[in-house]
Amino acid sequence: MIVFARHGQTAPNRDGLVLGRADPELTEEGHRQAALLAAALAGEPVAAILSSPLLRARQTAEPIGEACGVPVVVDERLVEIDWGAWEGRSTGSLAKADVARWKADDGTAPEGESLESLSRRVDSFCREQLDQDGLIVAVSHVSPIKAAAAWAMGVDGTVAWRMFLGLASITRIGQGRASPVLLSFNETGHLHVAEERNR
Repeated sequence: MIVFARHGQTAPNRDGLVLGRADPELTEEGHRQAALLAAALAGEPVAAILSSPLLRARQTAEPIGEACGVPVVVDERLVEIDWGAWEGRSTGSLAKADVARWKADDGTAPEGESLESLSRRVDSFCREQLDQDGLIVAVSHVSPIKAAAAWAMGVDGTVAWRMFLGLASITRIGQGRASPVLLSFNETGHLHVAEERNR
């Protein structure tokens, strides 16, 4: 099984900015989310932890590695999609016509990476890791995790436009008898454990 974990909050996430290959660190809230992710996965039989090379993913993966007693290994295929000229812009500032054109074409932002390229590298990662024994934790970003879910369901990557994936969420993909299966998507209950205890 592959357990995909999205990284915790960064300042651009908090401020509603497009975040791709830029490399901000986690906020204080992001570190709290990472600690809750680690606590949620600490009791699972984790065999390996793989992470995007970007700092926010590695800072999320490190406490998971400490909690599970497993070293973190960087896998470049887990990196976020390249948003090109849209990087750092407010999501509300993108013209509706530009976004519609992006969706109608091949899903490539100006000077950025295409959805096809994203799908190829994520598909390669998923096929390879589902062949491994044990539970694999993959700490990544919103676009690669949505692409992995689309791969598991055998649908086109544009289904991502109809998905919401929260920060520090968990998504699980397993191997069925004849095909991969999406076991869960956007699990966030672990983020509210402390809130429930304090009530």
